[in-house]
Amino acid sequence: MSEVSGSPAVIAERMGAAATAWVEALSADQRAAGWWASPGDGVAEAERVRWFYTPTDHGGLPLGAQRPAQQRLAMRLLSTGLSTAGYVTVATIMGWENVLDLVEDFGQSWGRERARDPGLYYLRVFGDPSLDRTWAWRFGGHHISLNYLLIDGEVRAVTPCFLGVDPAGAPALGGATIRPLAAVEDLAQQLVGSLDGDQRQRALLLDRAPTDIVGGNRTRIAAGDRMLRLPDVWRGHFADPELAARLTTVSEAAEAAAGLTDDDHAHLAMTDVPRGLTGAEMTTSQRELLGSLVSTYTDRVPSTLAPDLPLDEIHLAWAGSIVPREPHYYRLQGPGFLAEWDITQRGANHGHSVWRDPTNDFGLDVLAAHRRSDH
Repeated sequence: MSEVSGSPAVIAERMGAAATAWVEALSADQRAAGWWASPGDGVAEAERVRWFYTPTDHGGLPLGAQRPAQQRLAMRLLSTGLSTAGYVTVATIMGWENVLDLVEDFGQSWGRERARDPGLYYLRVFGDPSLDRTWAWRFGGHHISLNYLLIDGEVRAVTPCFLGVDPAGAPALGGATIRPLAAVEDLAQQLVGSLDGDQRQRALLLDRAPTDIVGGNRTRIAAGDRMLRLPDVWRGHFADPELAARLTTVSEAAEAAAGLTDDDHAHLAMTDVPRGLTGAEMTTSQRELLGSLVSTYTDRVPSTLAPDLPLDEIHLAWAGSIVPREPHYYRLQGPGFLAEWDITQRGANHGHSVWRDPTNDFGLDVLAAHRRSDH
């Protein structure tokens, strides 16, 4: 497989061509769902910066509502925003819905005809890639959220970038185990396991882990943000009382099992000043592990779209067990970079990972500056 490469301008050109081909292949009814106004324009902009990782309506035209030829064009667009490894991982997570259906004995619904549906991954383009100086696109469904902004022929934002997996591992033939996000977990475990007593004390925030990423699916991250409860990370709340009660029950059971108090959630809340152990305080081998771990987030996109991060300033903060395969959470935070991972649900076999840039998620500040300069 050839690696996705090229300058940000070349990648933007590929994205534009792929997005245009997809939009042109849609019927009028399909375009109403899949093709919206340019970024910055009222209702479309408010929708563009909403994102989800639950099995809810992510907004856009789902793959299941497209003909095979249209699906192929959608996947072609998806490939332009990802490295080869990123594309393979995303495609695996999409198909992994079939595995989760088996885990749940094909019995869930969540208000949909099929709760775990590989056809319910949504694509939406904002603006006209062939004409507009500013346009965007996003792709998402259960455990996937990818968001891109393009301005003046260059990709200017690639976050939030969320990948999750449930189950985190499942058996394959020959005694193998398939783990789509294995490195996101294993490299972190190797790193925290290598810390000496003093380093570990600085890295460990709490001996118990939250049941989800702390930043949730907020548009912007701010100091003091606490973990959102499960009913609050869907697109609205269920009108069906039975579904609403079921979601609340699942959330409360997870919280009870985690054993976190209100003070614990406050202690784990987001901060402007990163907490934990810095890369500068690590040994050479530990810094190498840290760099590899950071890359499991930034290498999701083509290399020329990935930031060059100062490892000395990246902080590792940990909550929960340091024993492999037990519930834990970690946060990596530094200039222009925030990554979170949690694996607590389903007996520590259900993981969430997200890469964010608090200074440039959705390209909000870049877009605002661009619009000011145009007026």
